[in-house]
Amino acid sequence: MKLHIKKGDLVKAIVGVDKGKDPAKVLTVDAKKQRAIVEGYNIVTKHLKPQVDQNNPDGGLVKTEASIHLSNLALVVGGEIVKTGRKLNDKGQLQRYSKKTGEFIK
Repeated sequence: MKLHIKKGDLVKAIVGVDKGKDPAKVLTVDAKKQRAIVEGYNIVTKHLKPQVDQNNPDGGLVKTEASIHLSNLALVVGGEIVKTGRKLNDKGQLQRYSKKTGEFIK
């Protein structure tokens, strides 16, 4: 499945609680569920049980990022939100490009 967002991209939330925050980096993308985990977005609190051999032997509350649907994220290139498309590059491979500027996205 071809997605408009990849791991390592800068994105911005366009809907939801995180709307208006600064652009952040995508940590992981789940193509089947069409969801992504973004650094500092959609922070949730998880309750951990005490475990004998793990990093957190006492348990407690841990804040972590939860996934966000890709439709709620917009790609940021050069400080601006852009829409993306796909077209052939010089090598004959499909590559993402910015519809606003026409330049290829790495």
